[in-house]
Amino acid sequence: MTDGPLIVQSDKTLLLEVDHPDARAARGAIAPFAELERAPEHVHTYRVTPLALWNARAAGHDAEQVVDALVRYSRYAVPQPLLVDVVDTMGRYGRLQLTNSPVHGLVMVALDRAVLEEVLRQKKIAPLLGARVDEDTVVVHPSERGHLKQALLKIGWPAEDLAGYVDGEAHPIALAEDGWSLRSYQHEAVEGFWAGGSGVVVLPCGAGKTLVGAAAMAQAQATTLILVTNTVAGRQWKRELVARTSLTEDEIGEYSGERKEIRPVTIATYQVITRKSKGEYKHLELFDSRDWGLVIYDEVHLLPAPVFRMTADLQSRRRLGLTATLVREDGREGDVFSLIGPKRYDAPWRDIEQQGWIAPAECTEVRVTLTDAERMGYAVAEAEERYRMASTAHTKLAVVKGILERHAGEPALVIGAYLEQLEELGEALDAPVIQGSTKNKEREELYDRFRRGELPVLVVSKVANFSIDLPEASVAIQVSGTFGSRQEEAQRLGRLLRPKADGRQAHFYSVVSRDTLDTDYAAHRQRFLAEQGYAYKIVDADDLLGPAVPDVG
Repeated sequence: MTDGPLIVQSDKTLLLEVDHPDARAARGAIAPFAELERAPEHVHTYRVTPLALWNARAAGHDAEQVVDALVRYSRYAVPQPLLVDVVDTMGRYGRLQLTNSPVHGLVMVALDRAVLEEVLRQKKIAPLLGARVDEDTVVVHPSERGHLKQALLKIGWPAEDLAGYVDGEAHPIALAEDGWSLRSYQHEAVEGFWAGGSGVVVLPCGAGKTLVGAAAMAQAQATTLILVTNTVAGRQWKRELVARTSLTEDEIGEYSGERKEIRPVTIATYQVITRKSKGEYKHLELFDSRDWGLVIYDEVHLLPAPVFRMTADLQSRRRLGLTATLVREDGREGDVFSLIGPKRYDAPWRDIEQQGWIAPAECTEVRVTLTDAERMGYAVAEAEERYRMASTAHTKLAVVKGILERHAGEPALVIGAYLEQLEELGEALDAPVIQGSTKNKEREELYDRFRRGELPVLVVSKVANFSIDLPEASVAIQVSGTFGSRQEEAQRLGRLLRPKADGRQAHFYSVVSRDTLDTDYAAHRQRFLAEQGYAYKIVDADDLLGPAVPDVG
């Protein structure tokens, strides 16, 4: 027994003592192969999953490194069956390889013949394969490269894809050299991506994921399709590319609900690509409209199912996913792994903060006591209505106003999920509301006024969860969320993390109704950020603001 920070259990859970002096080093050592499950104040719970182990293996970590990390930081002897299972699980990755044969084209080669025999007898896999070349090799239909990787992952034999990529249509792209250069972590992210040819780069909001994309484009020197969450985000990408690269406005097309331009660099929204007409996704033809050399997926954790299906056909193209968190609430992390590629680079948020590239942030959960009438209404409500009632309690309005008064003069966002609540807040705070139905032109005008300091407060729905560049926002107040969505929590905090001109700290408040589902879901949402080192302090609204908070509305 040693005095390590980690307790490794036979059910593949790892308990990390947060206050231990070696906790930071241990967290860094286990992060490539363990997923955070719970993150209360003192002990964080991780789980070692097959997907996490395969991700680590694809990123170049071997079983010996994983075993060494567990043994080195464990307080007690590591259960021997767990170590055996780690070695066996990681050993499953790459026993089947996809590669190109000069004679037969795309083939699957087995390093273990018994595995190939097992796989060939799977009903869902056999149709994806062609003729048997020899005892260890079978032809793969090129159009099924992605579907085959998905299917193999699901049966526990993830293939290593060594088949390479087409260069696509060449197009000159260079990074501009006027007073800026890639930061060290951005350079490492691009190198990690390019070495693998496809995969995901994980960086906190505000850390310059767009610049990583631009640098990958300069490396590819090819036509590029960029997929984004909405039109405003797409136009931000365009502005950044024009400012940071040799690309001109005429070389960059917008493919959205408003415009249908296809150019050497085309920026398309997920919404327009997944829009159905007469039961068909007619805009999916965009993927075949040019010989793309690179496809970039912004906010890859939000990738819609139809885009996954199309991506399965794009396996010969280089693919770059960008995100602040690989957490997907729909559980499709395996599809990101098999279709976009493994995680190629992941920078802890706190590391980037300590380097001064993102703003320091303080996270506070403010618990509100409902009125007797609100409590009774909640108690007798139908189960499916309770979370909405707790989230939208009128009592929260006074607390939001009190928090804004504490931060008078600081640019603030009030964020929520329920439109009636947001309208009520907008009226009470005399602030404009941006929601899904707000026209793009009006959104951009309001964002610009906020950036210039003309609007001190914006009330925003989930349309502002992602890809909105508001560098001066230093206060965010979350009044309601999408149940327990960890990815949403990360995106919302991310709106504050761009460094402030005066170096001030960011403040992220989550206003939560006590003794309700609101509290339970808030705890779930906070898990990802707790792993990134953002400790939430929980305070009572009366203690924070004083009991005499005036009512509003």
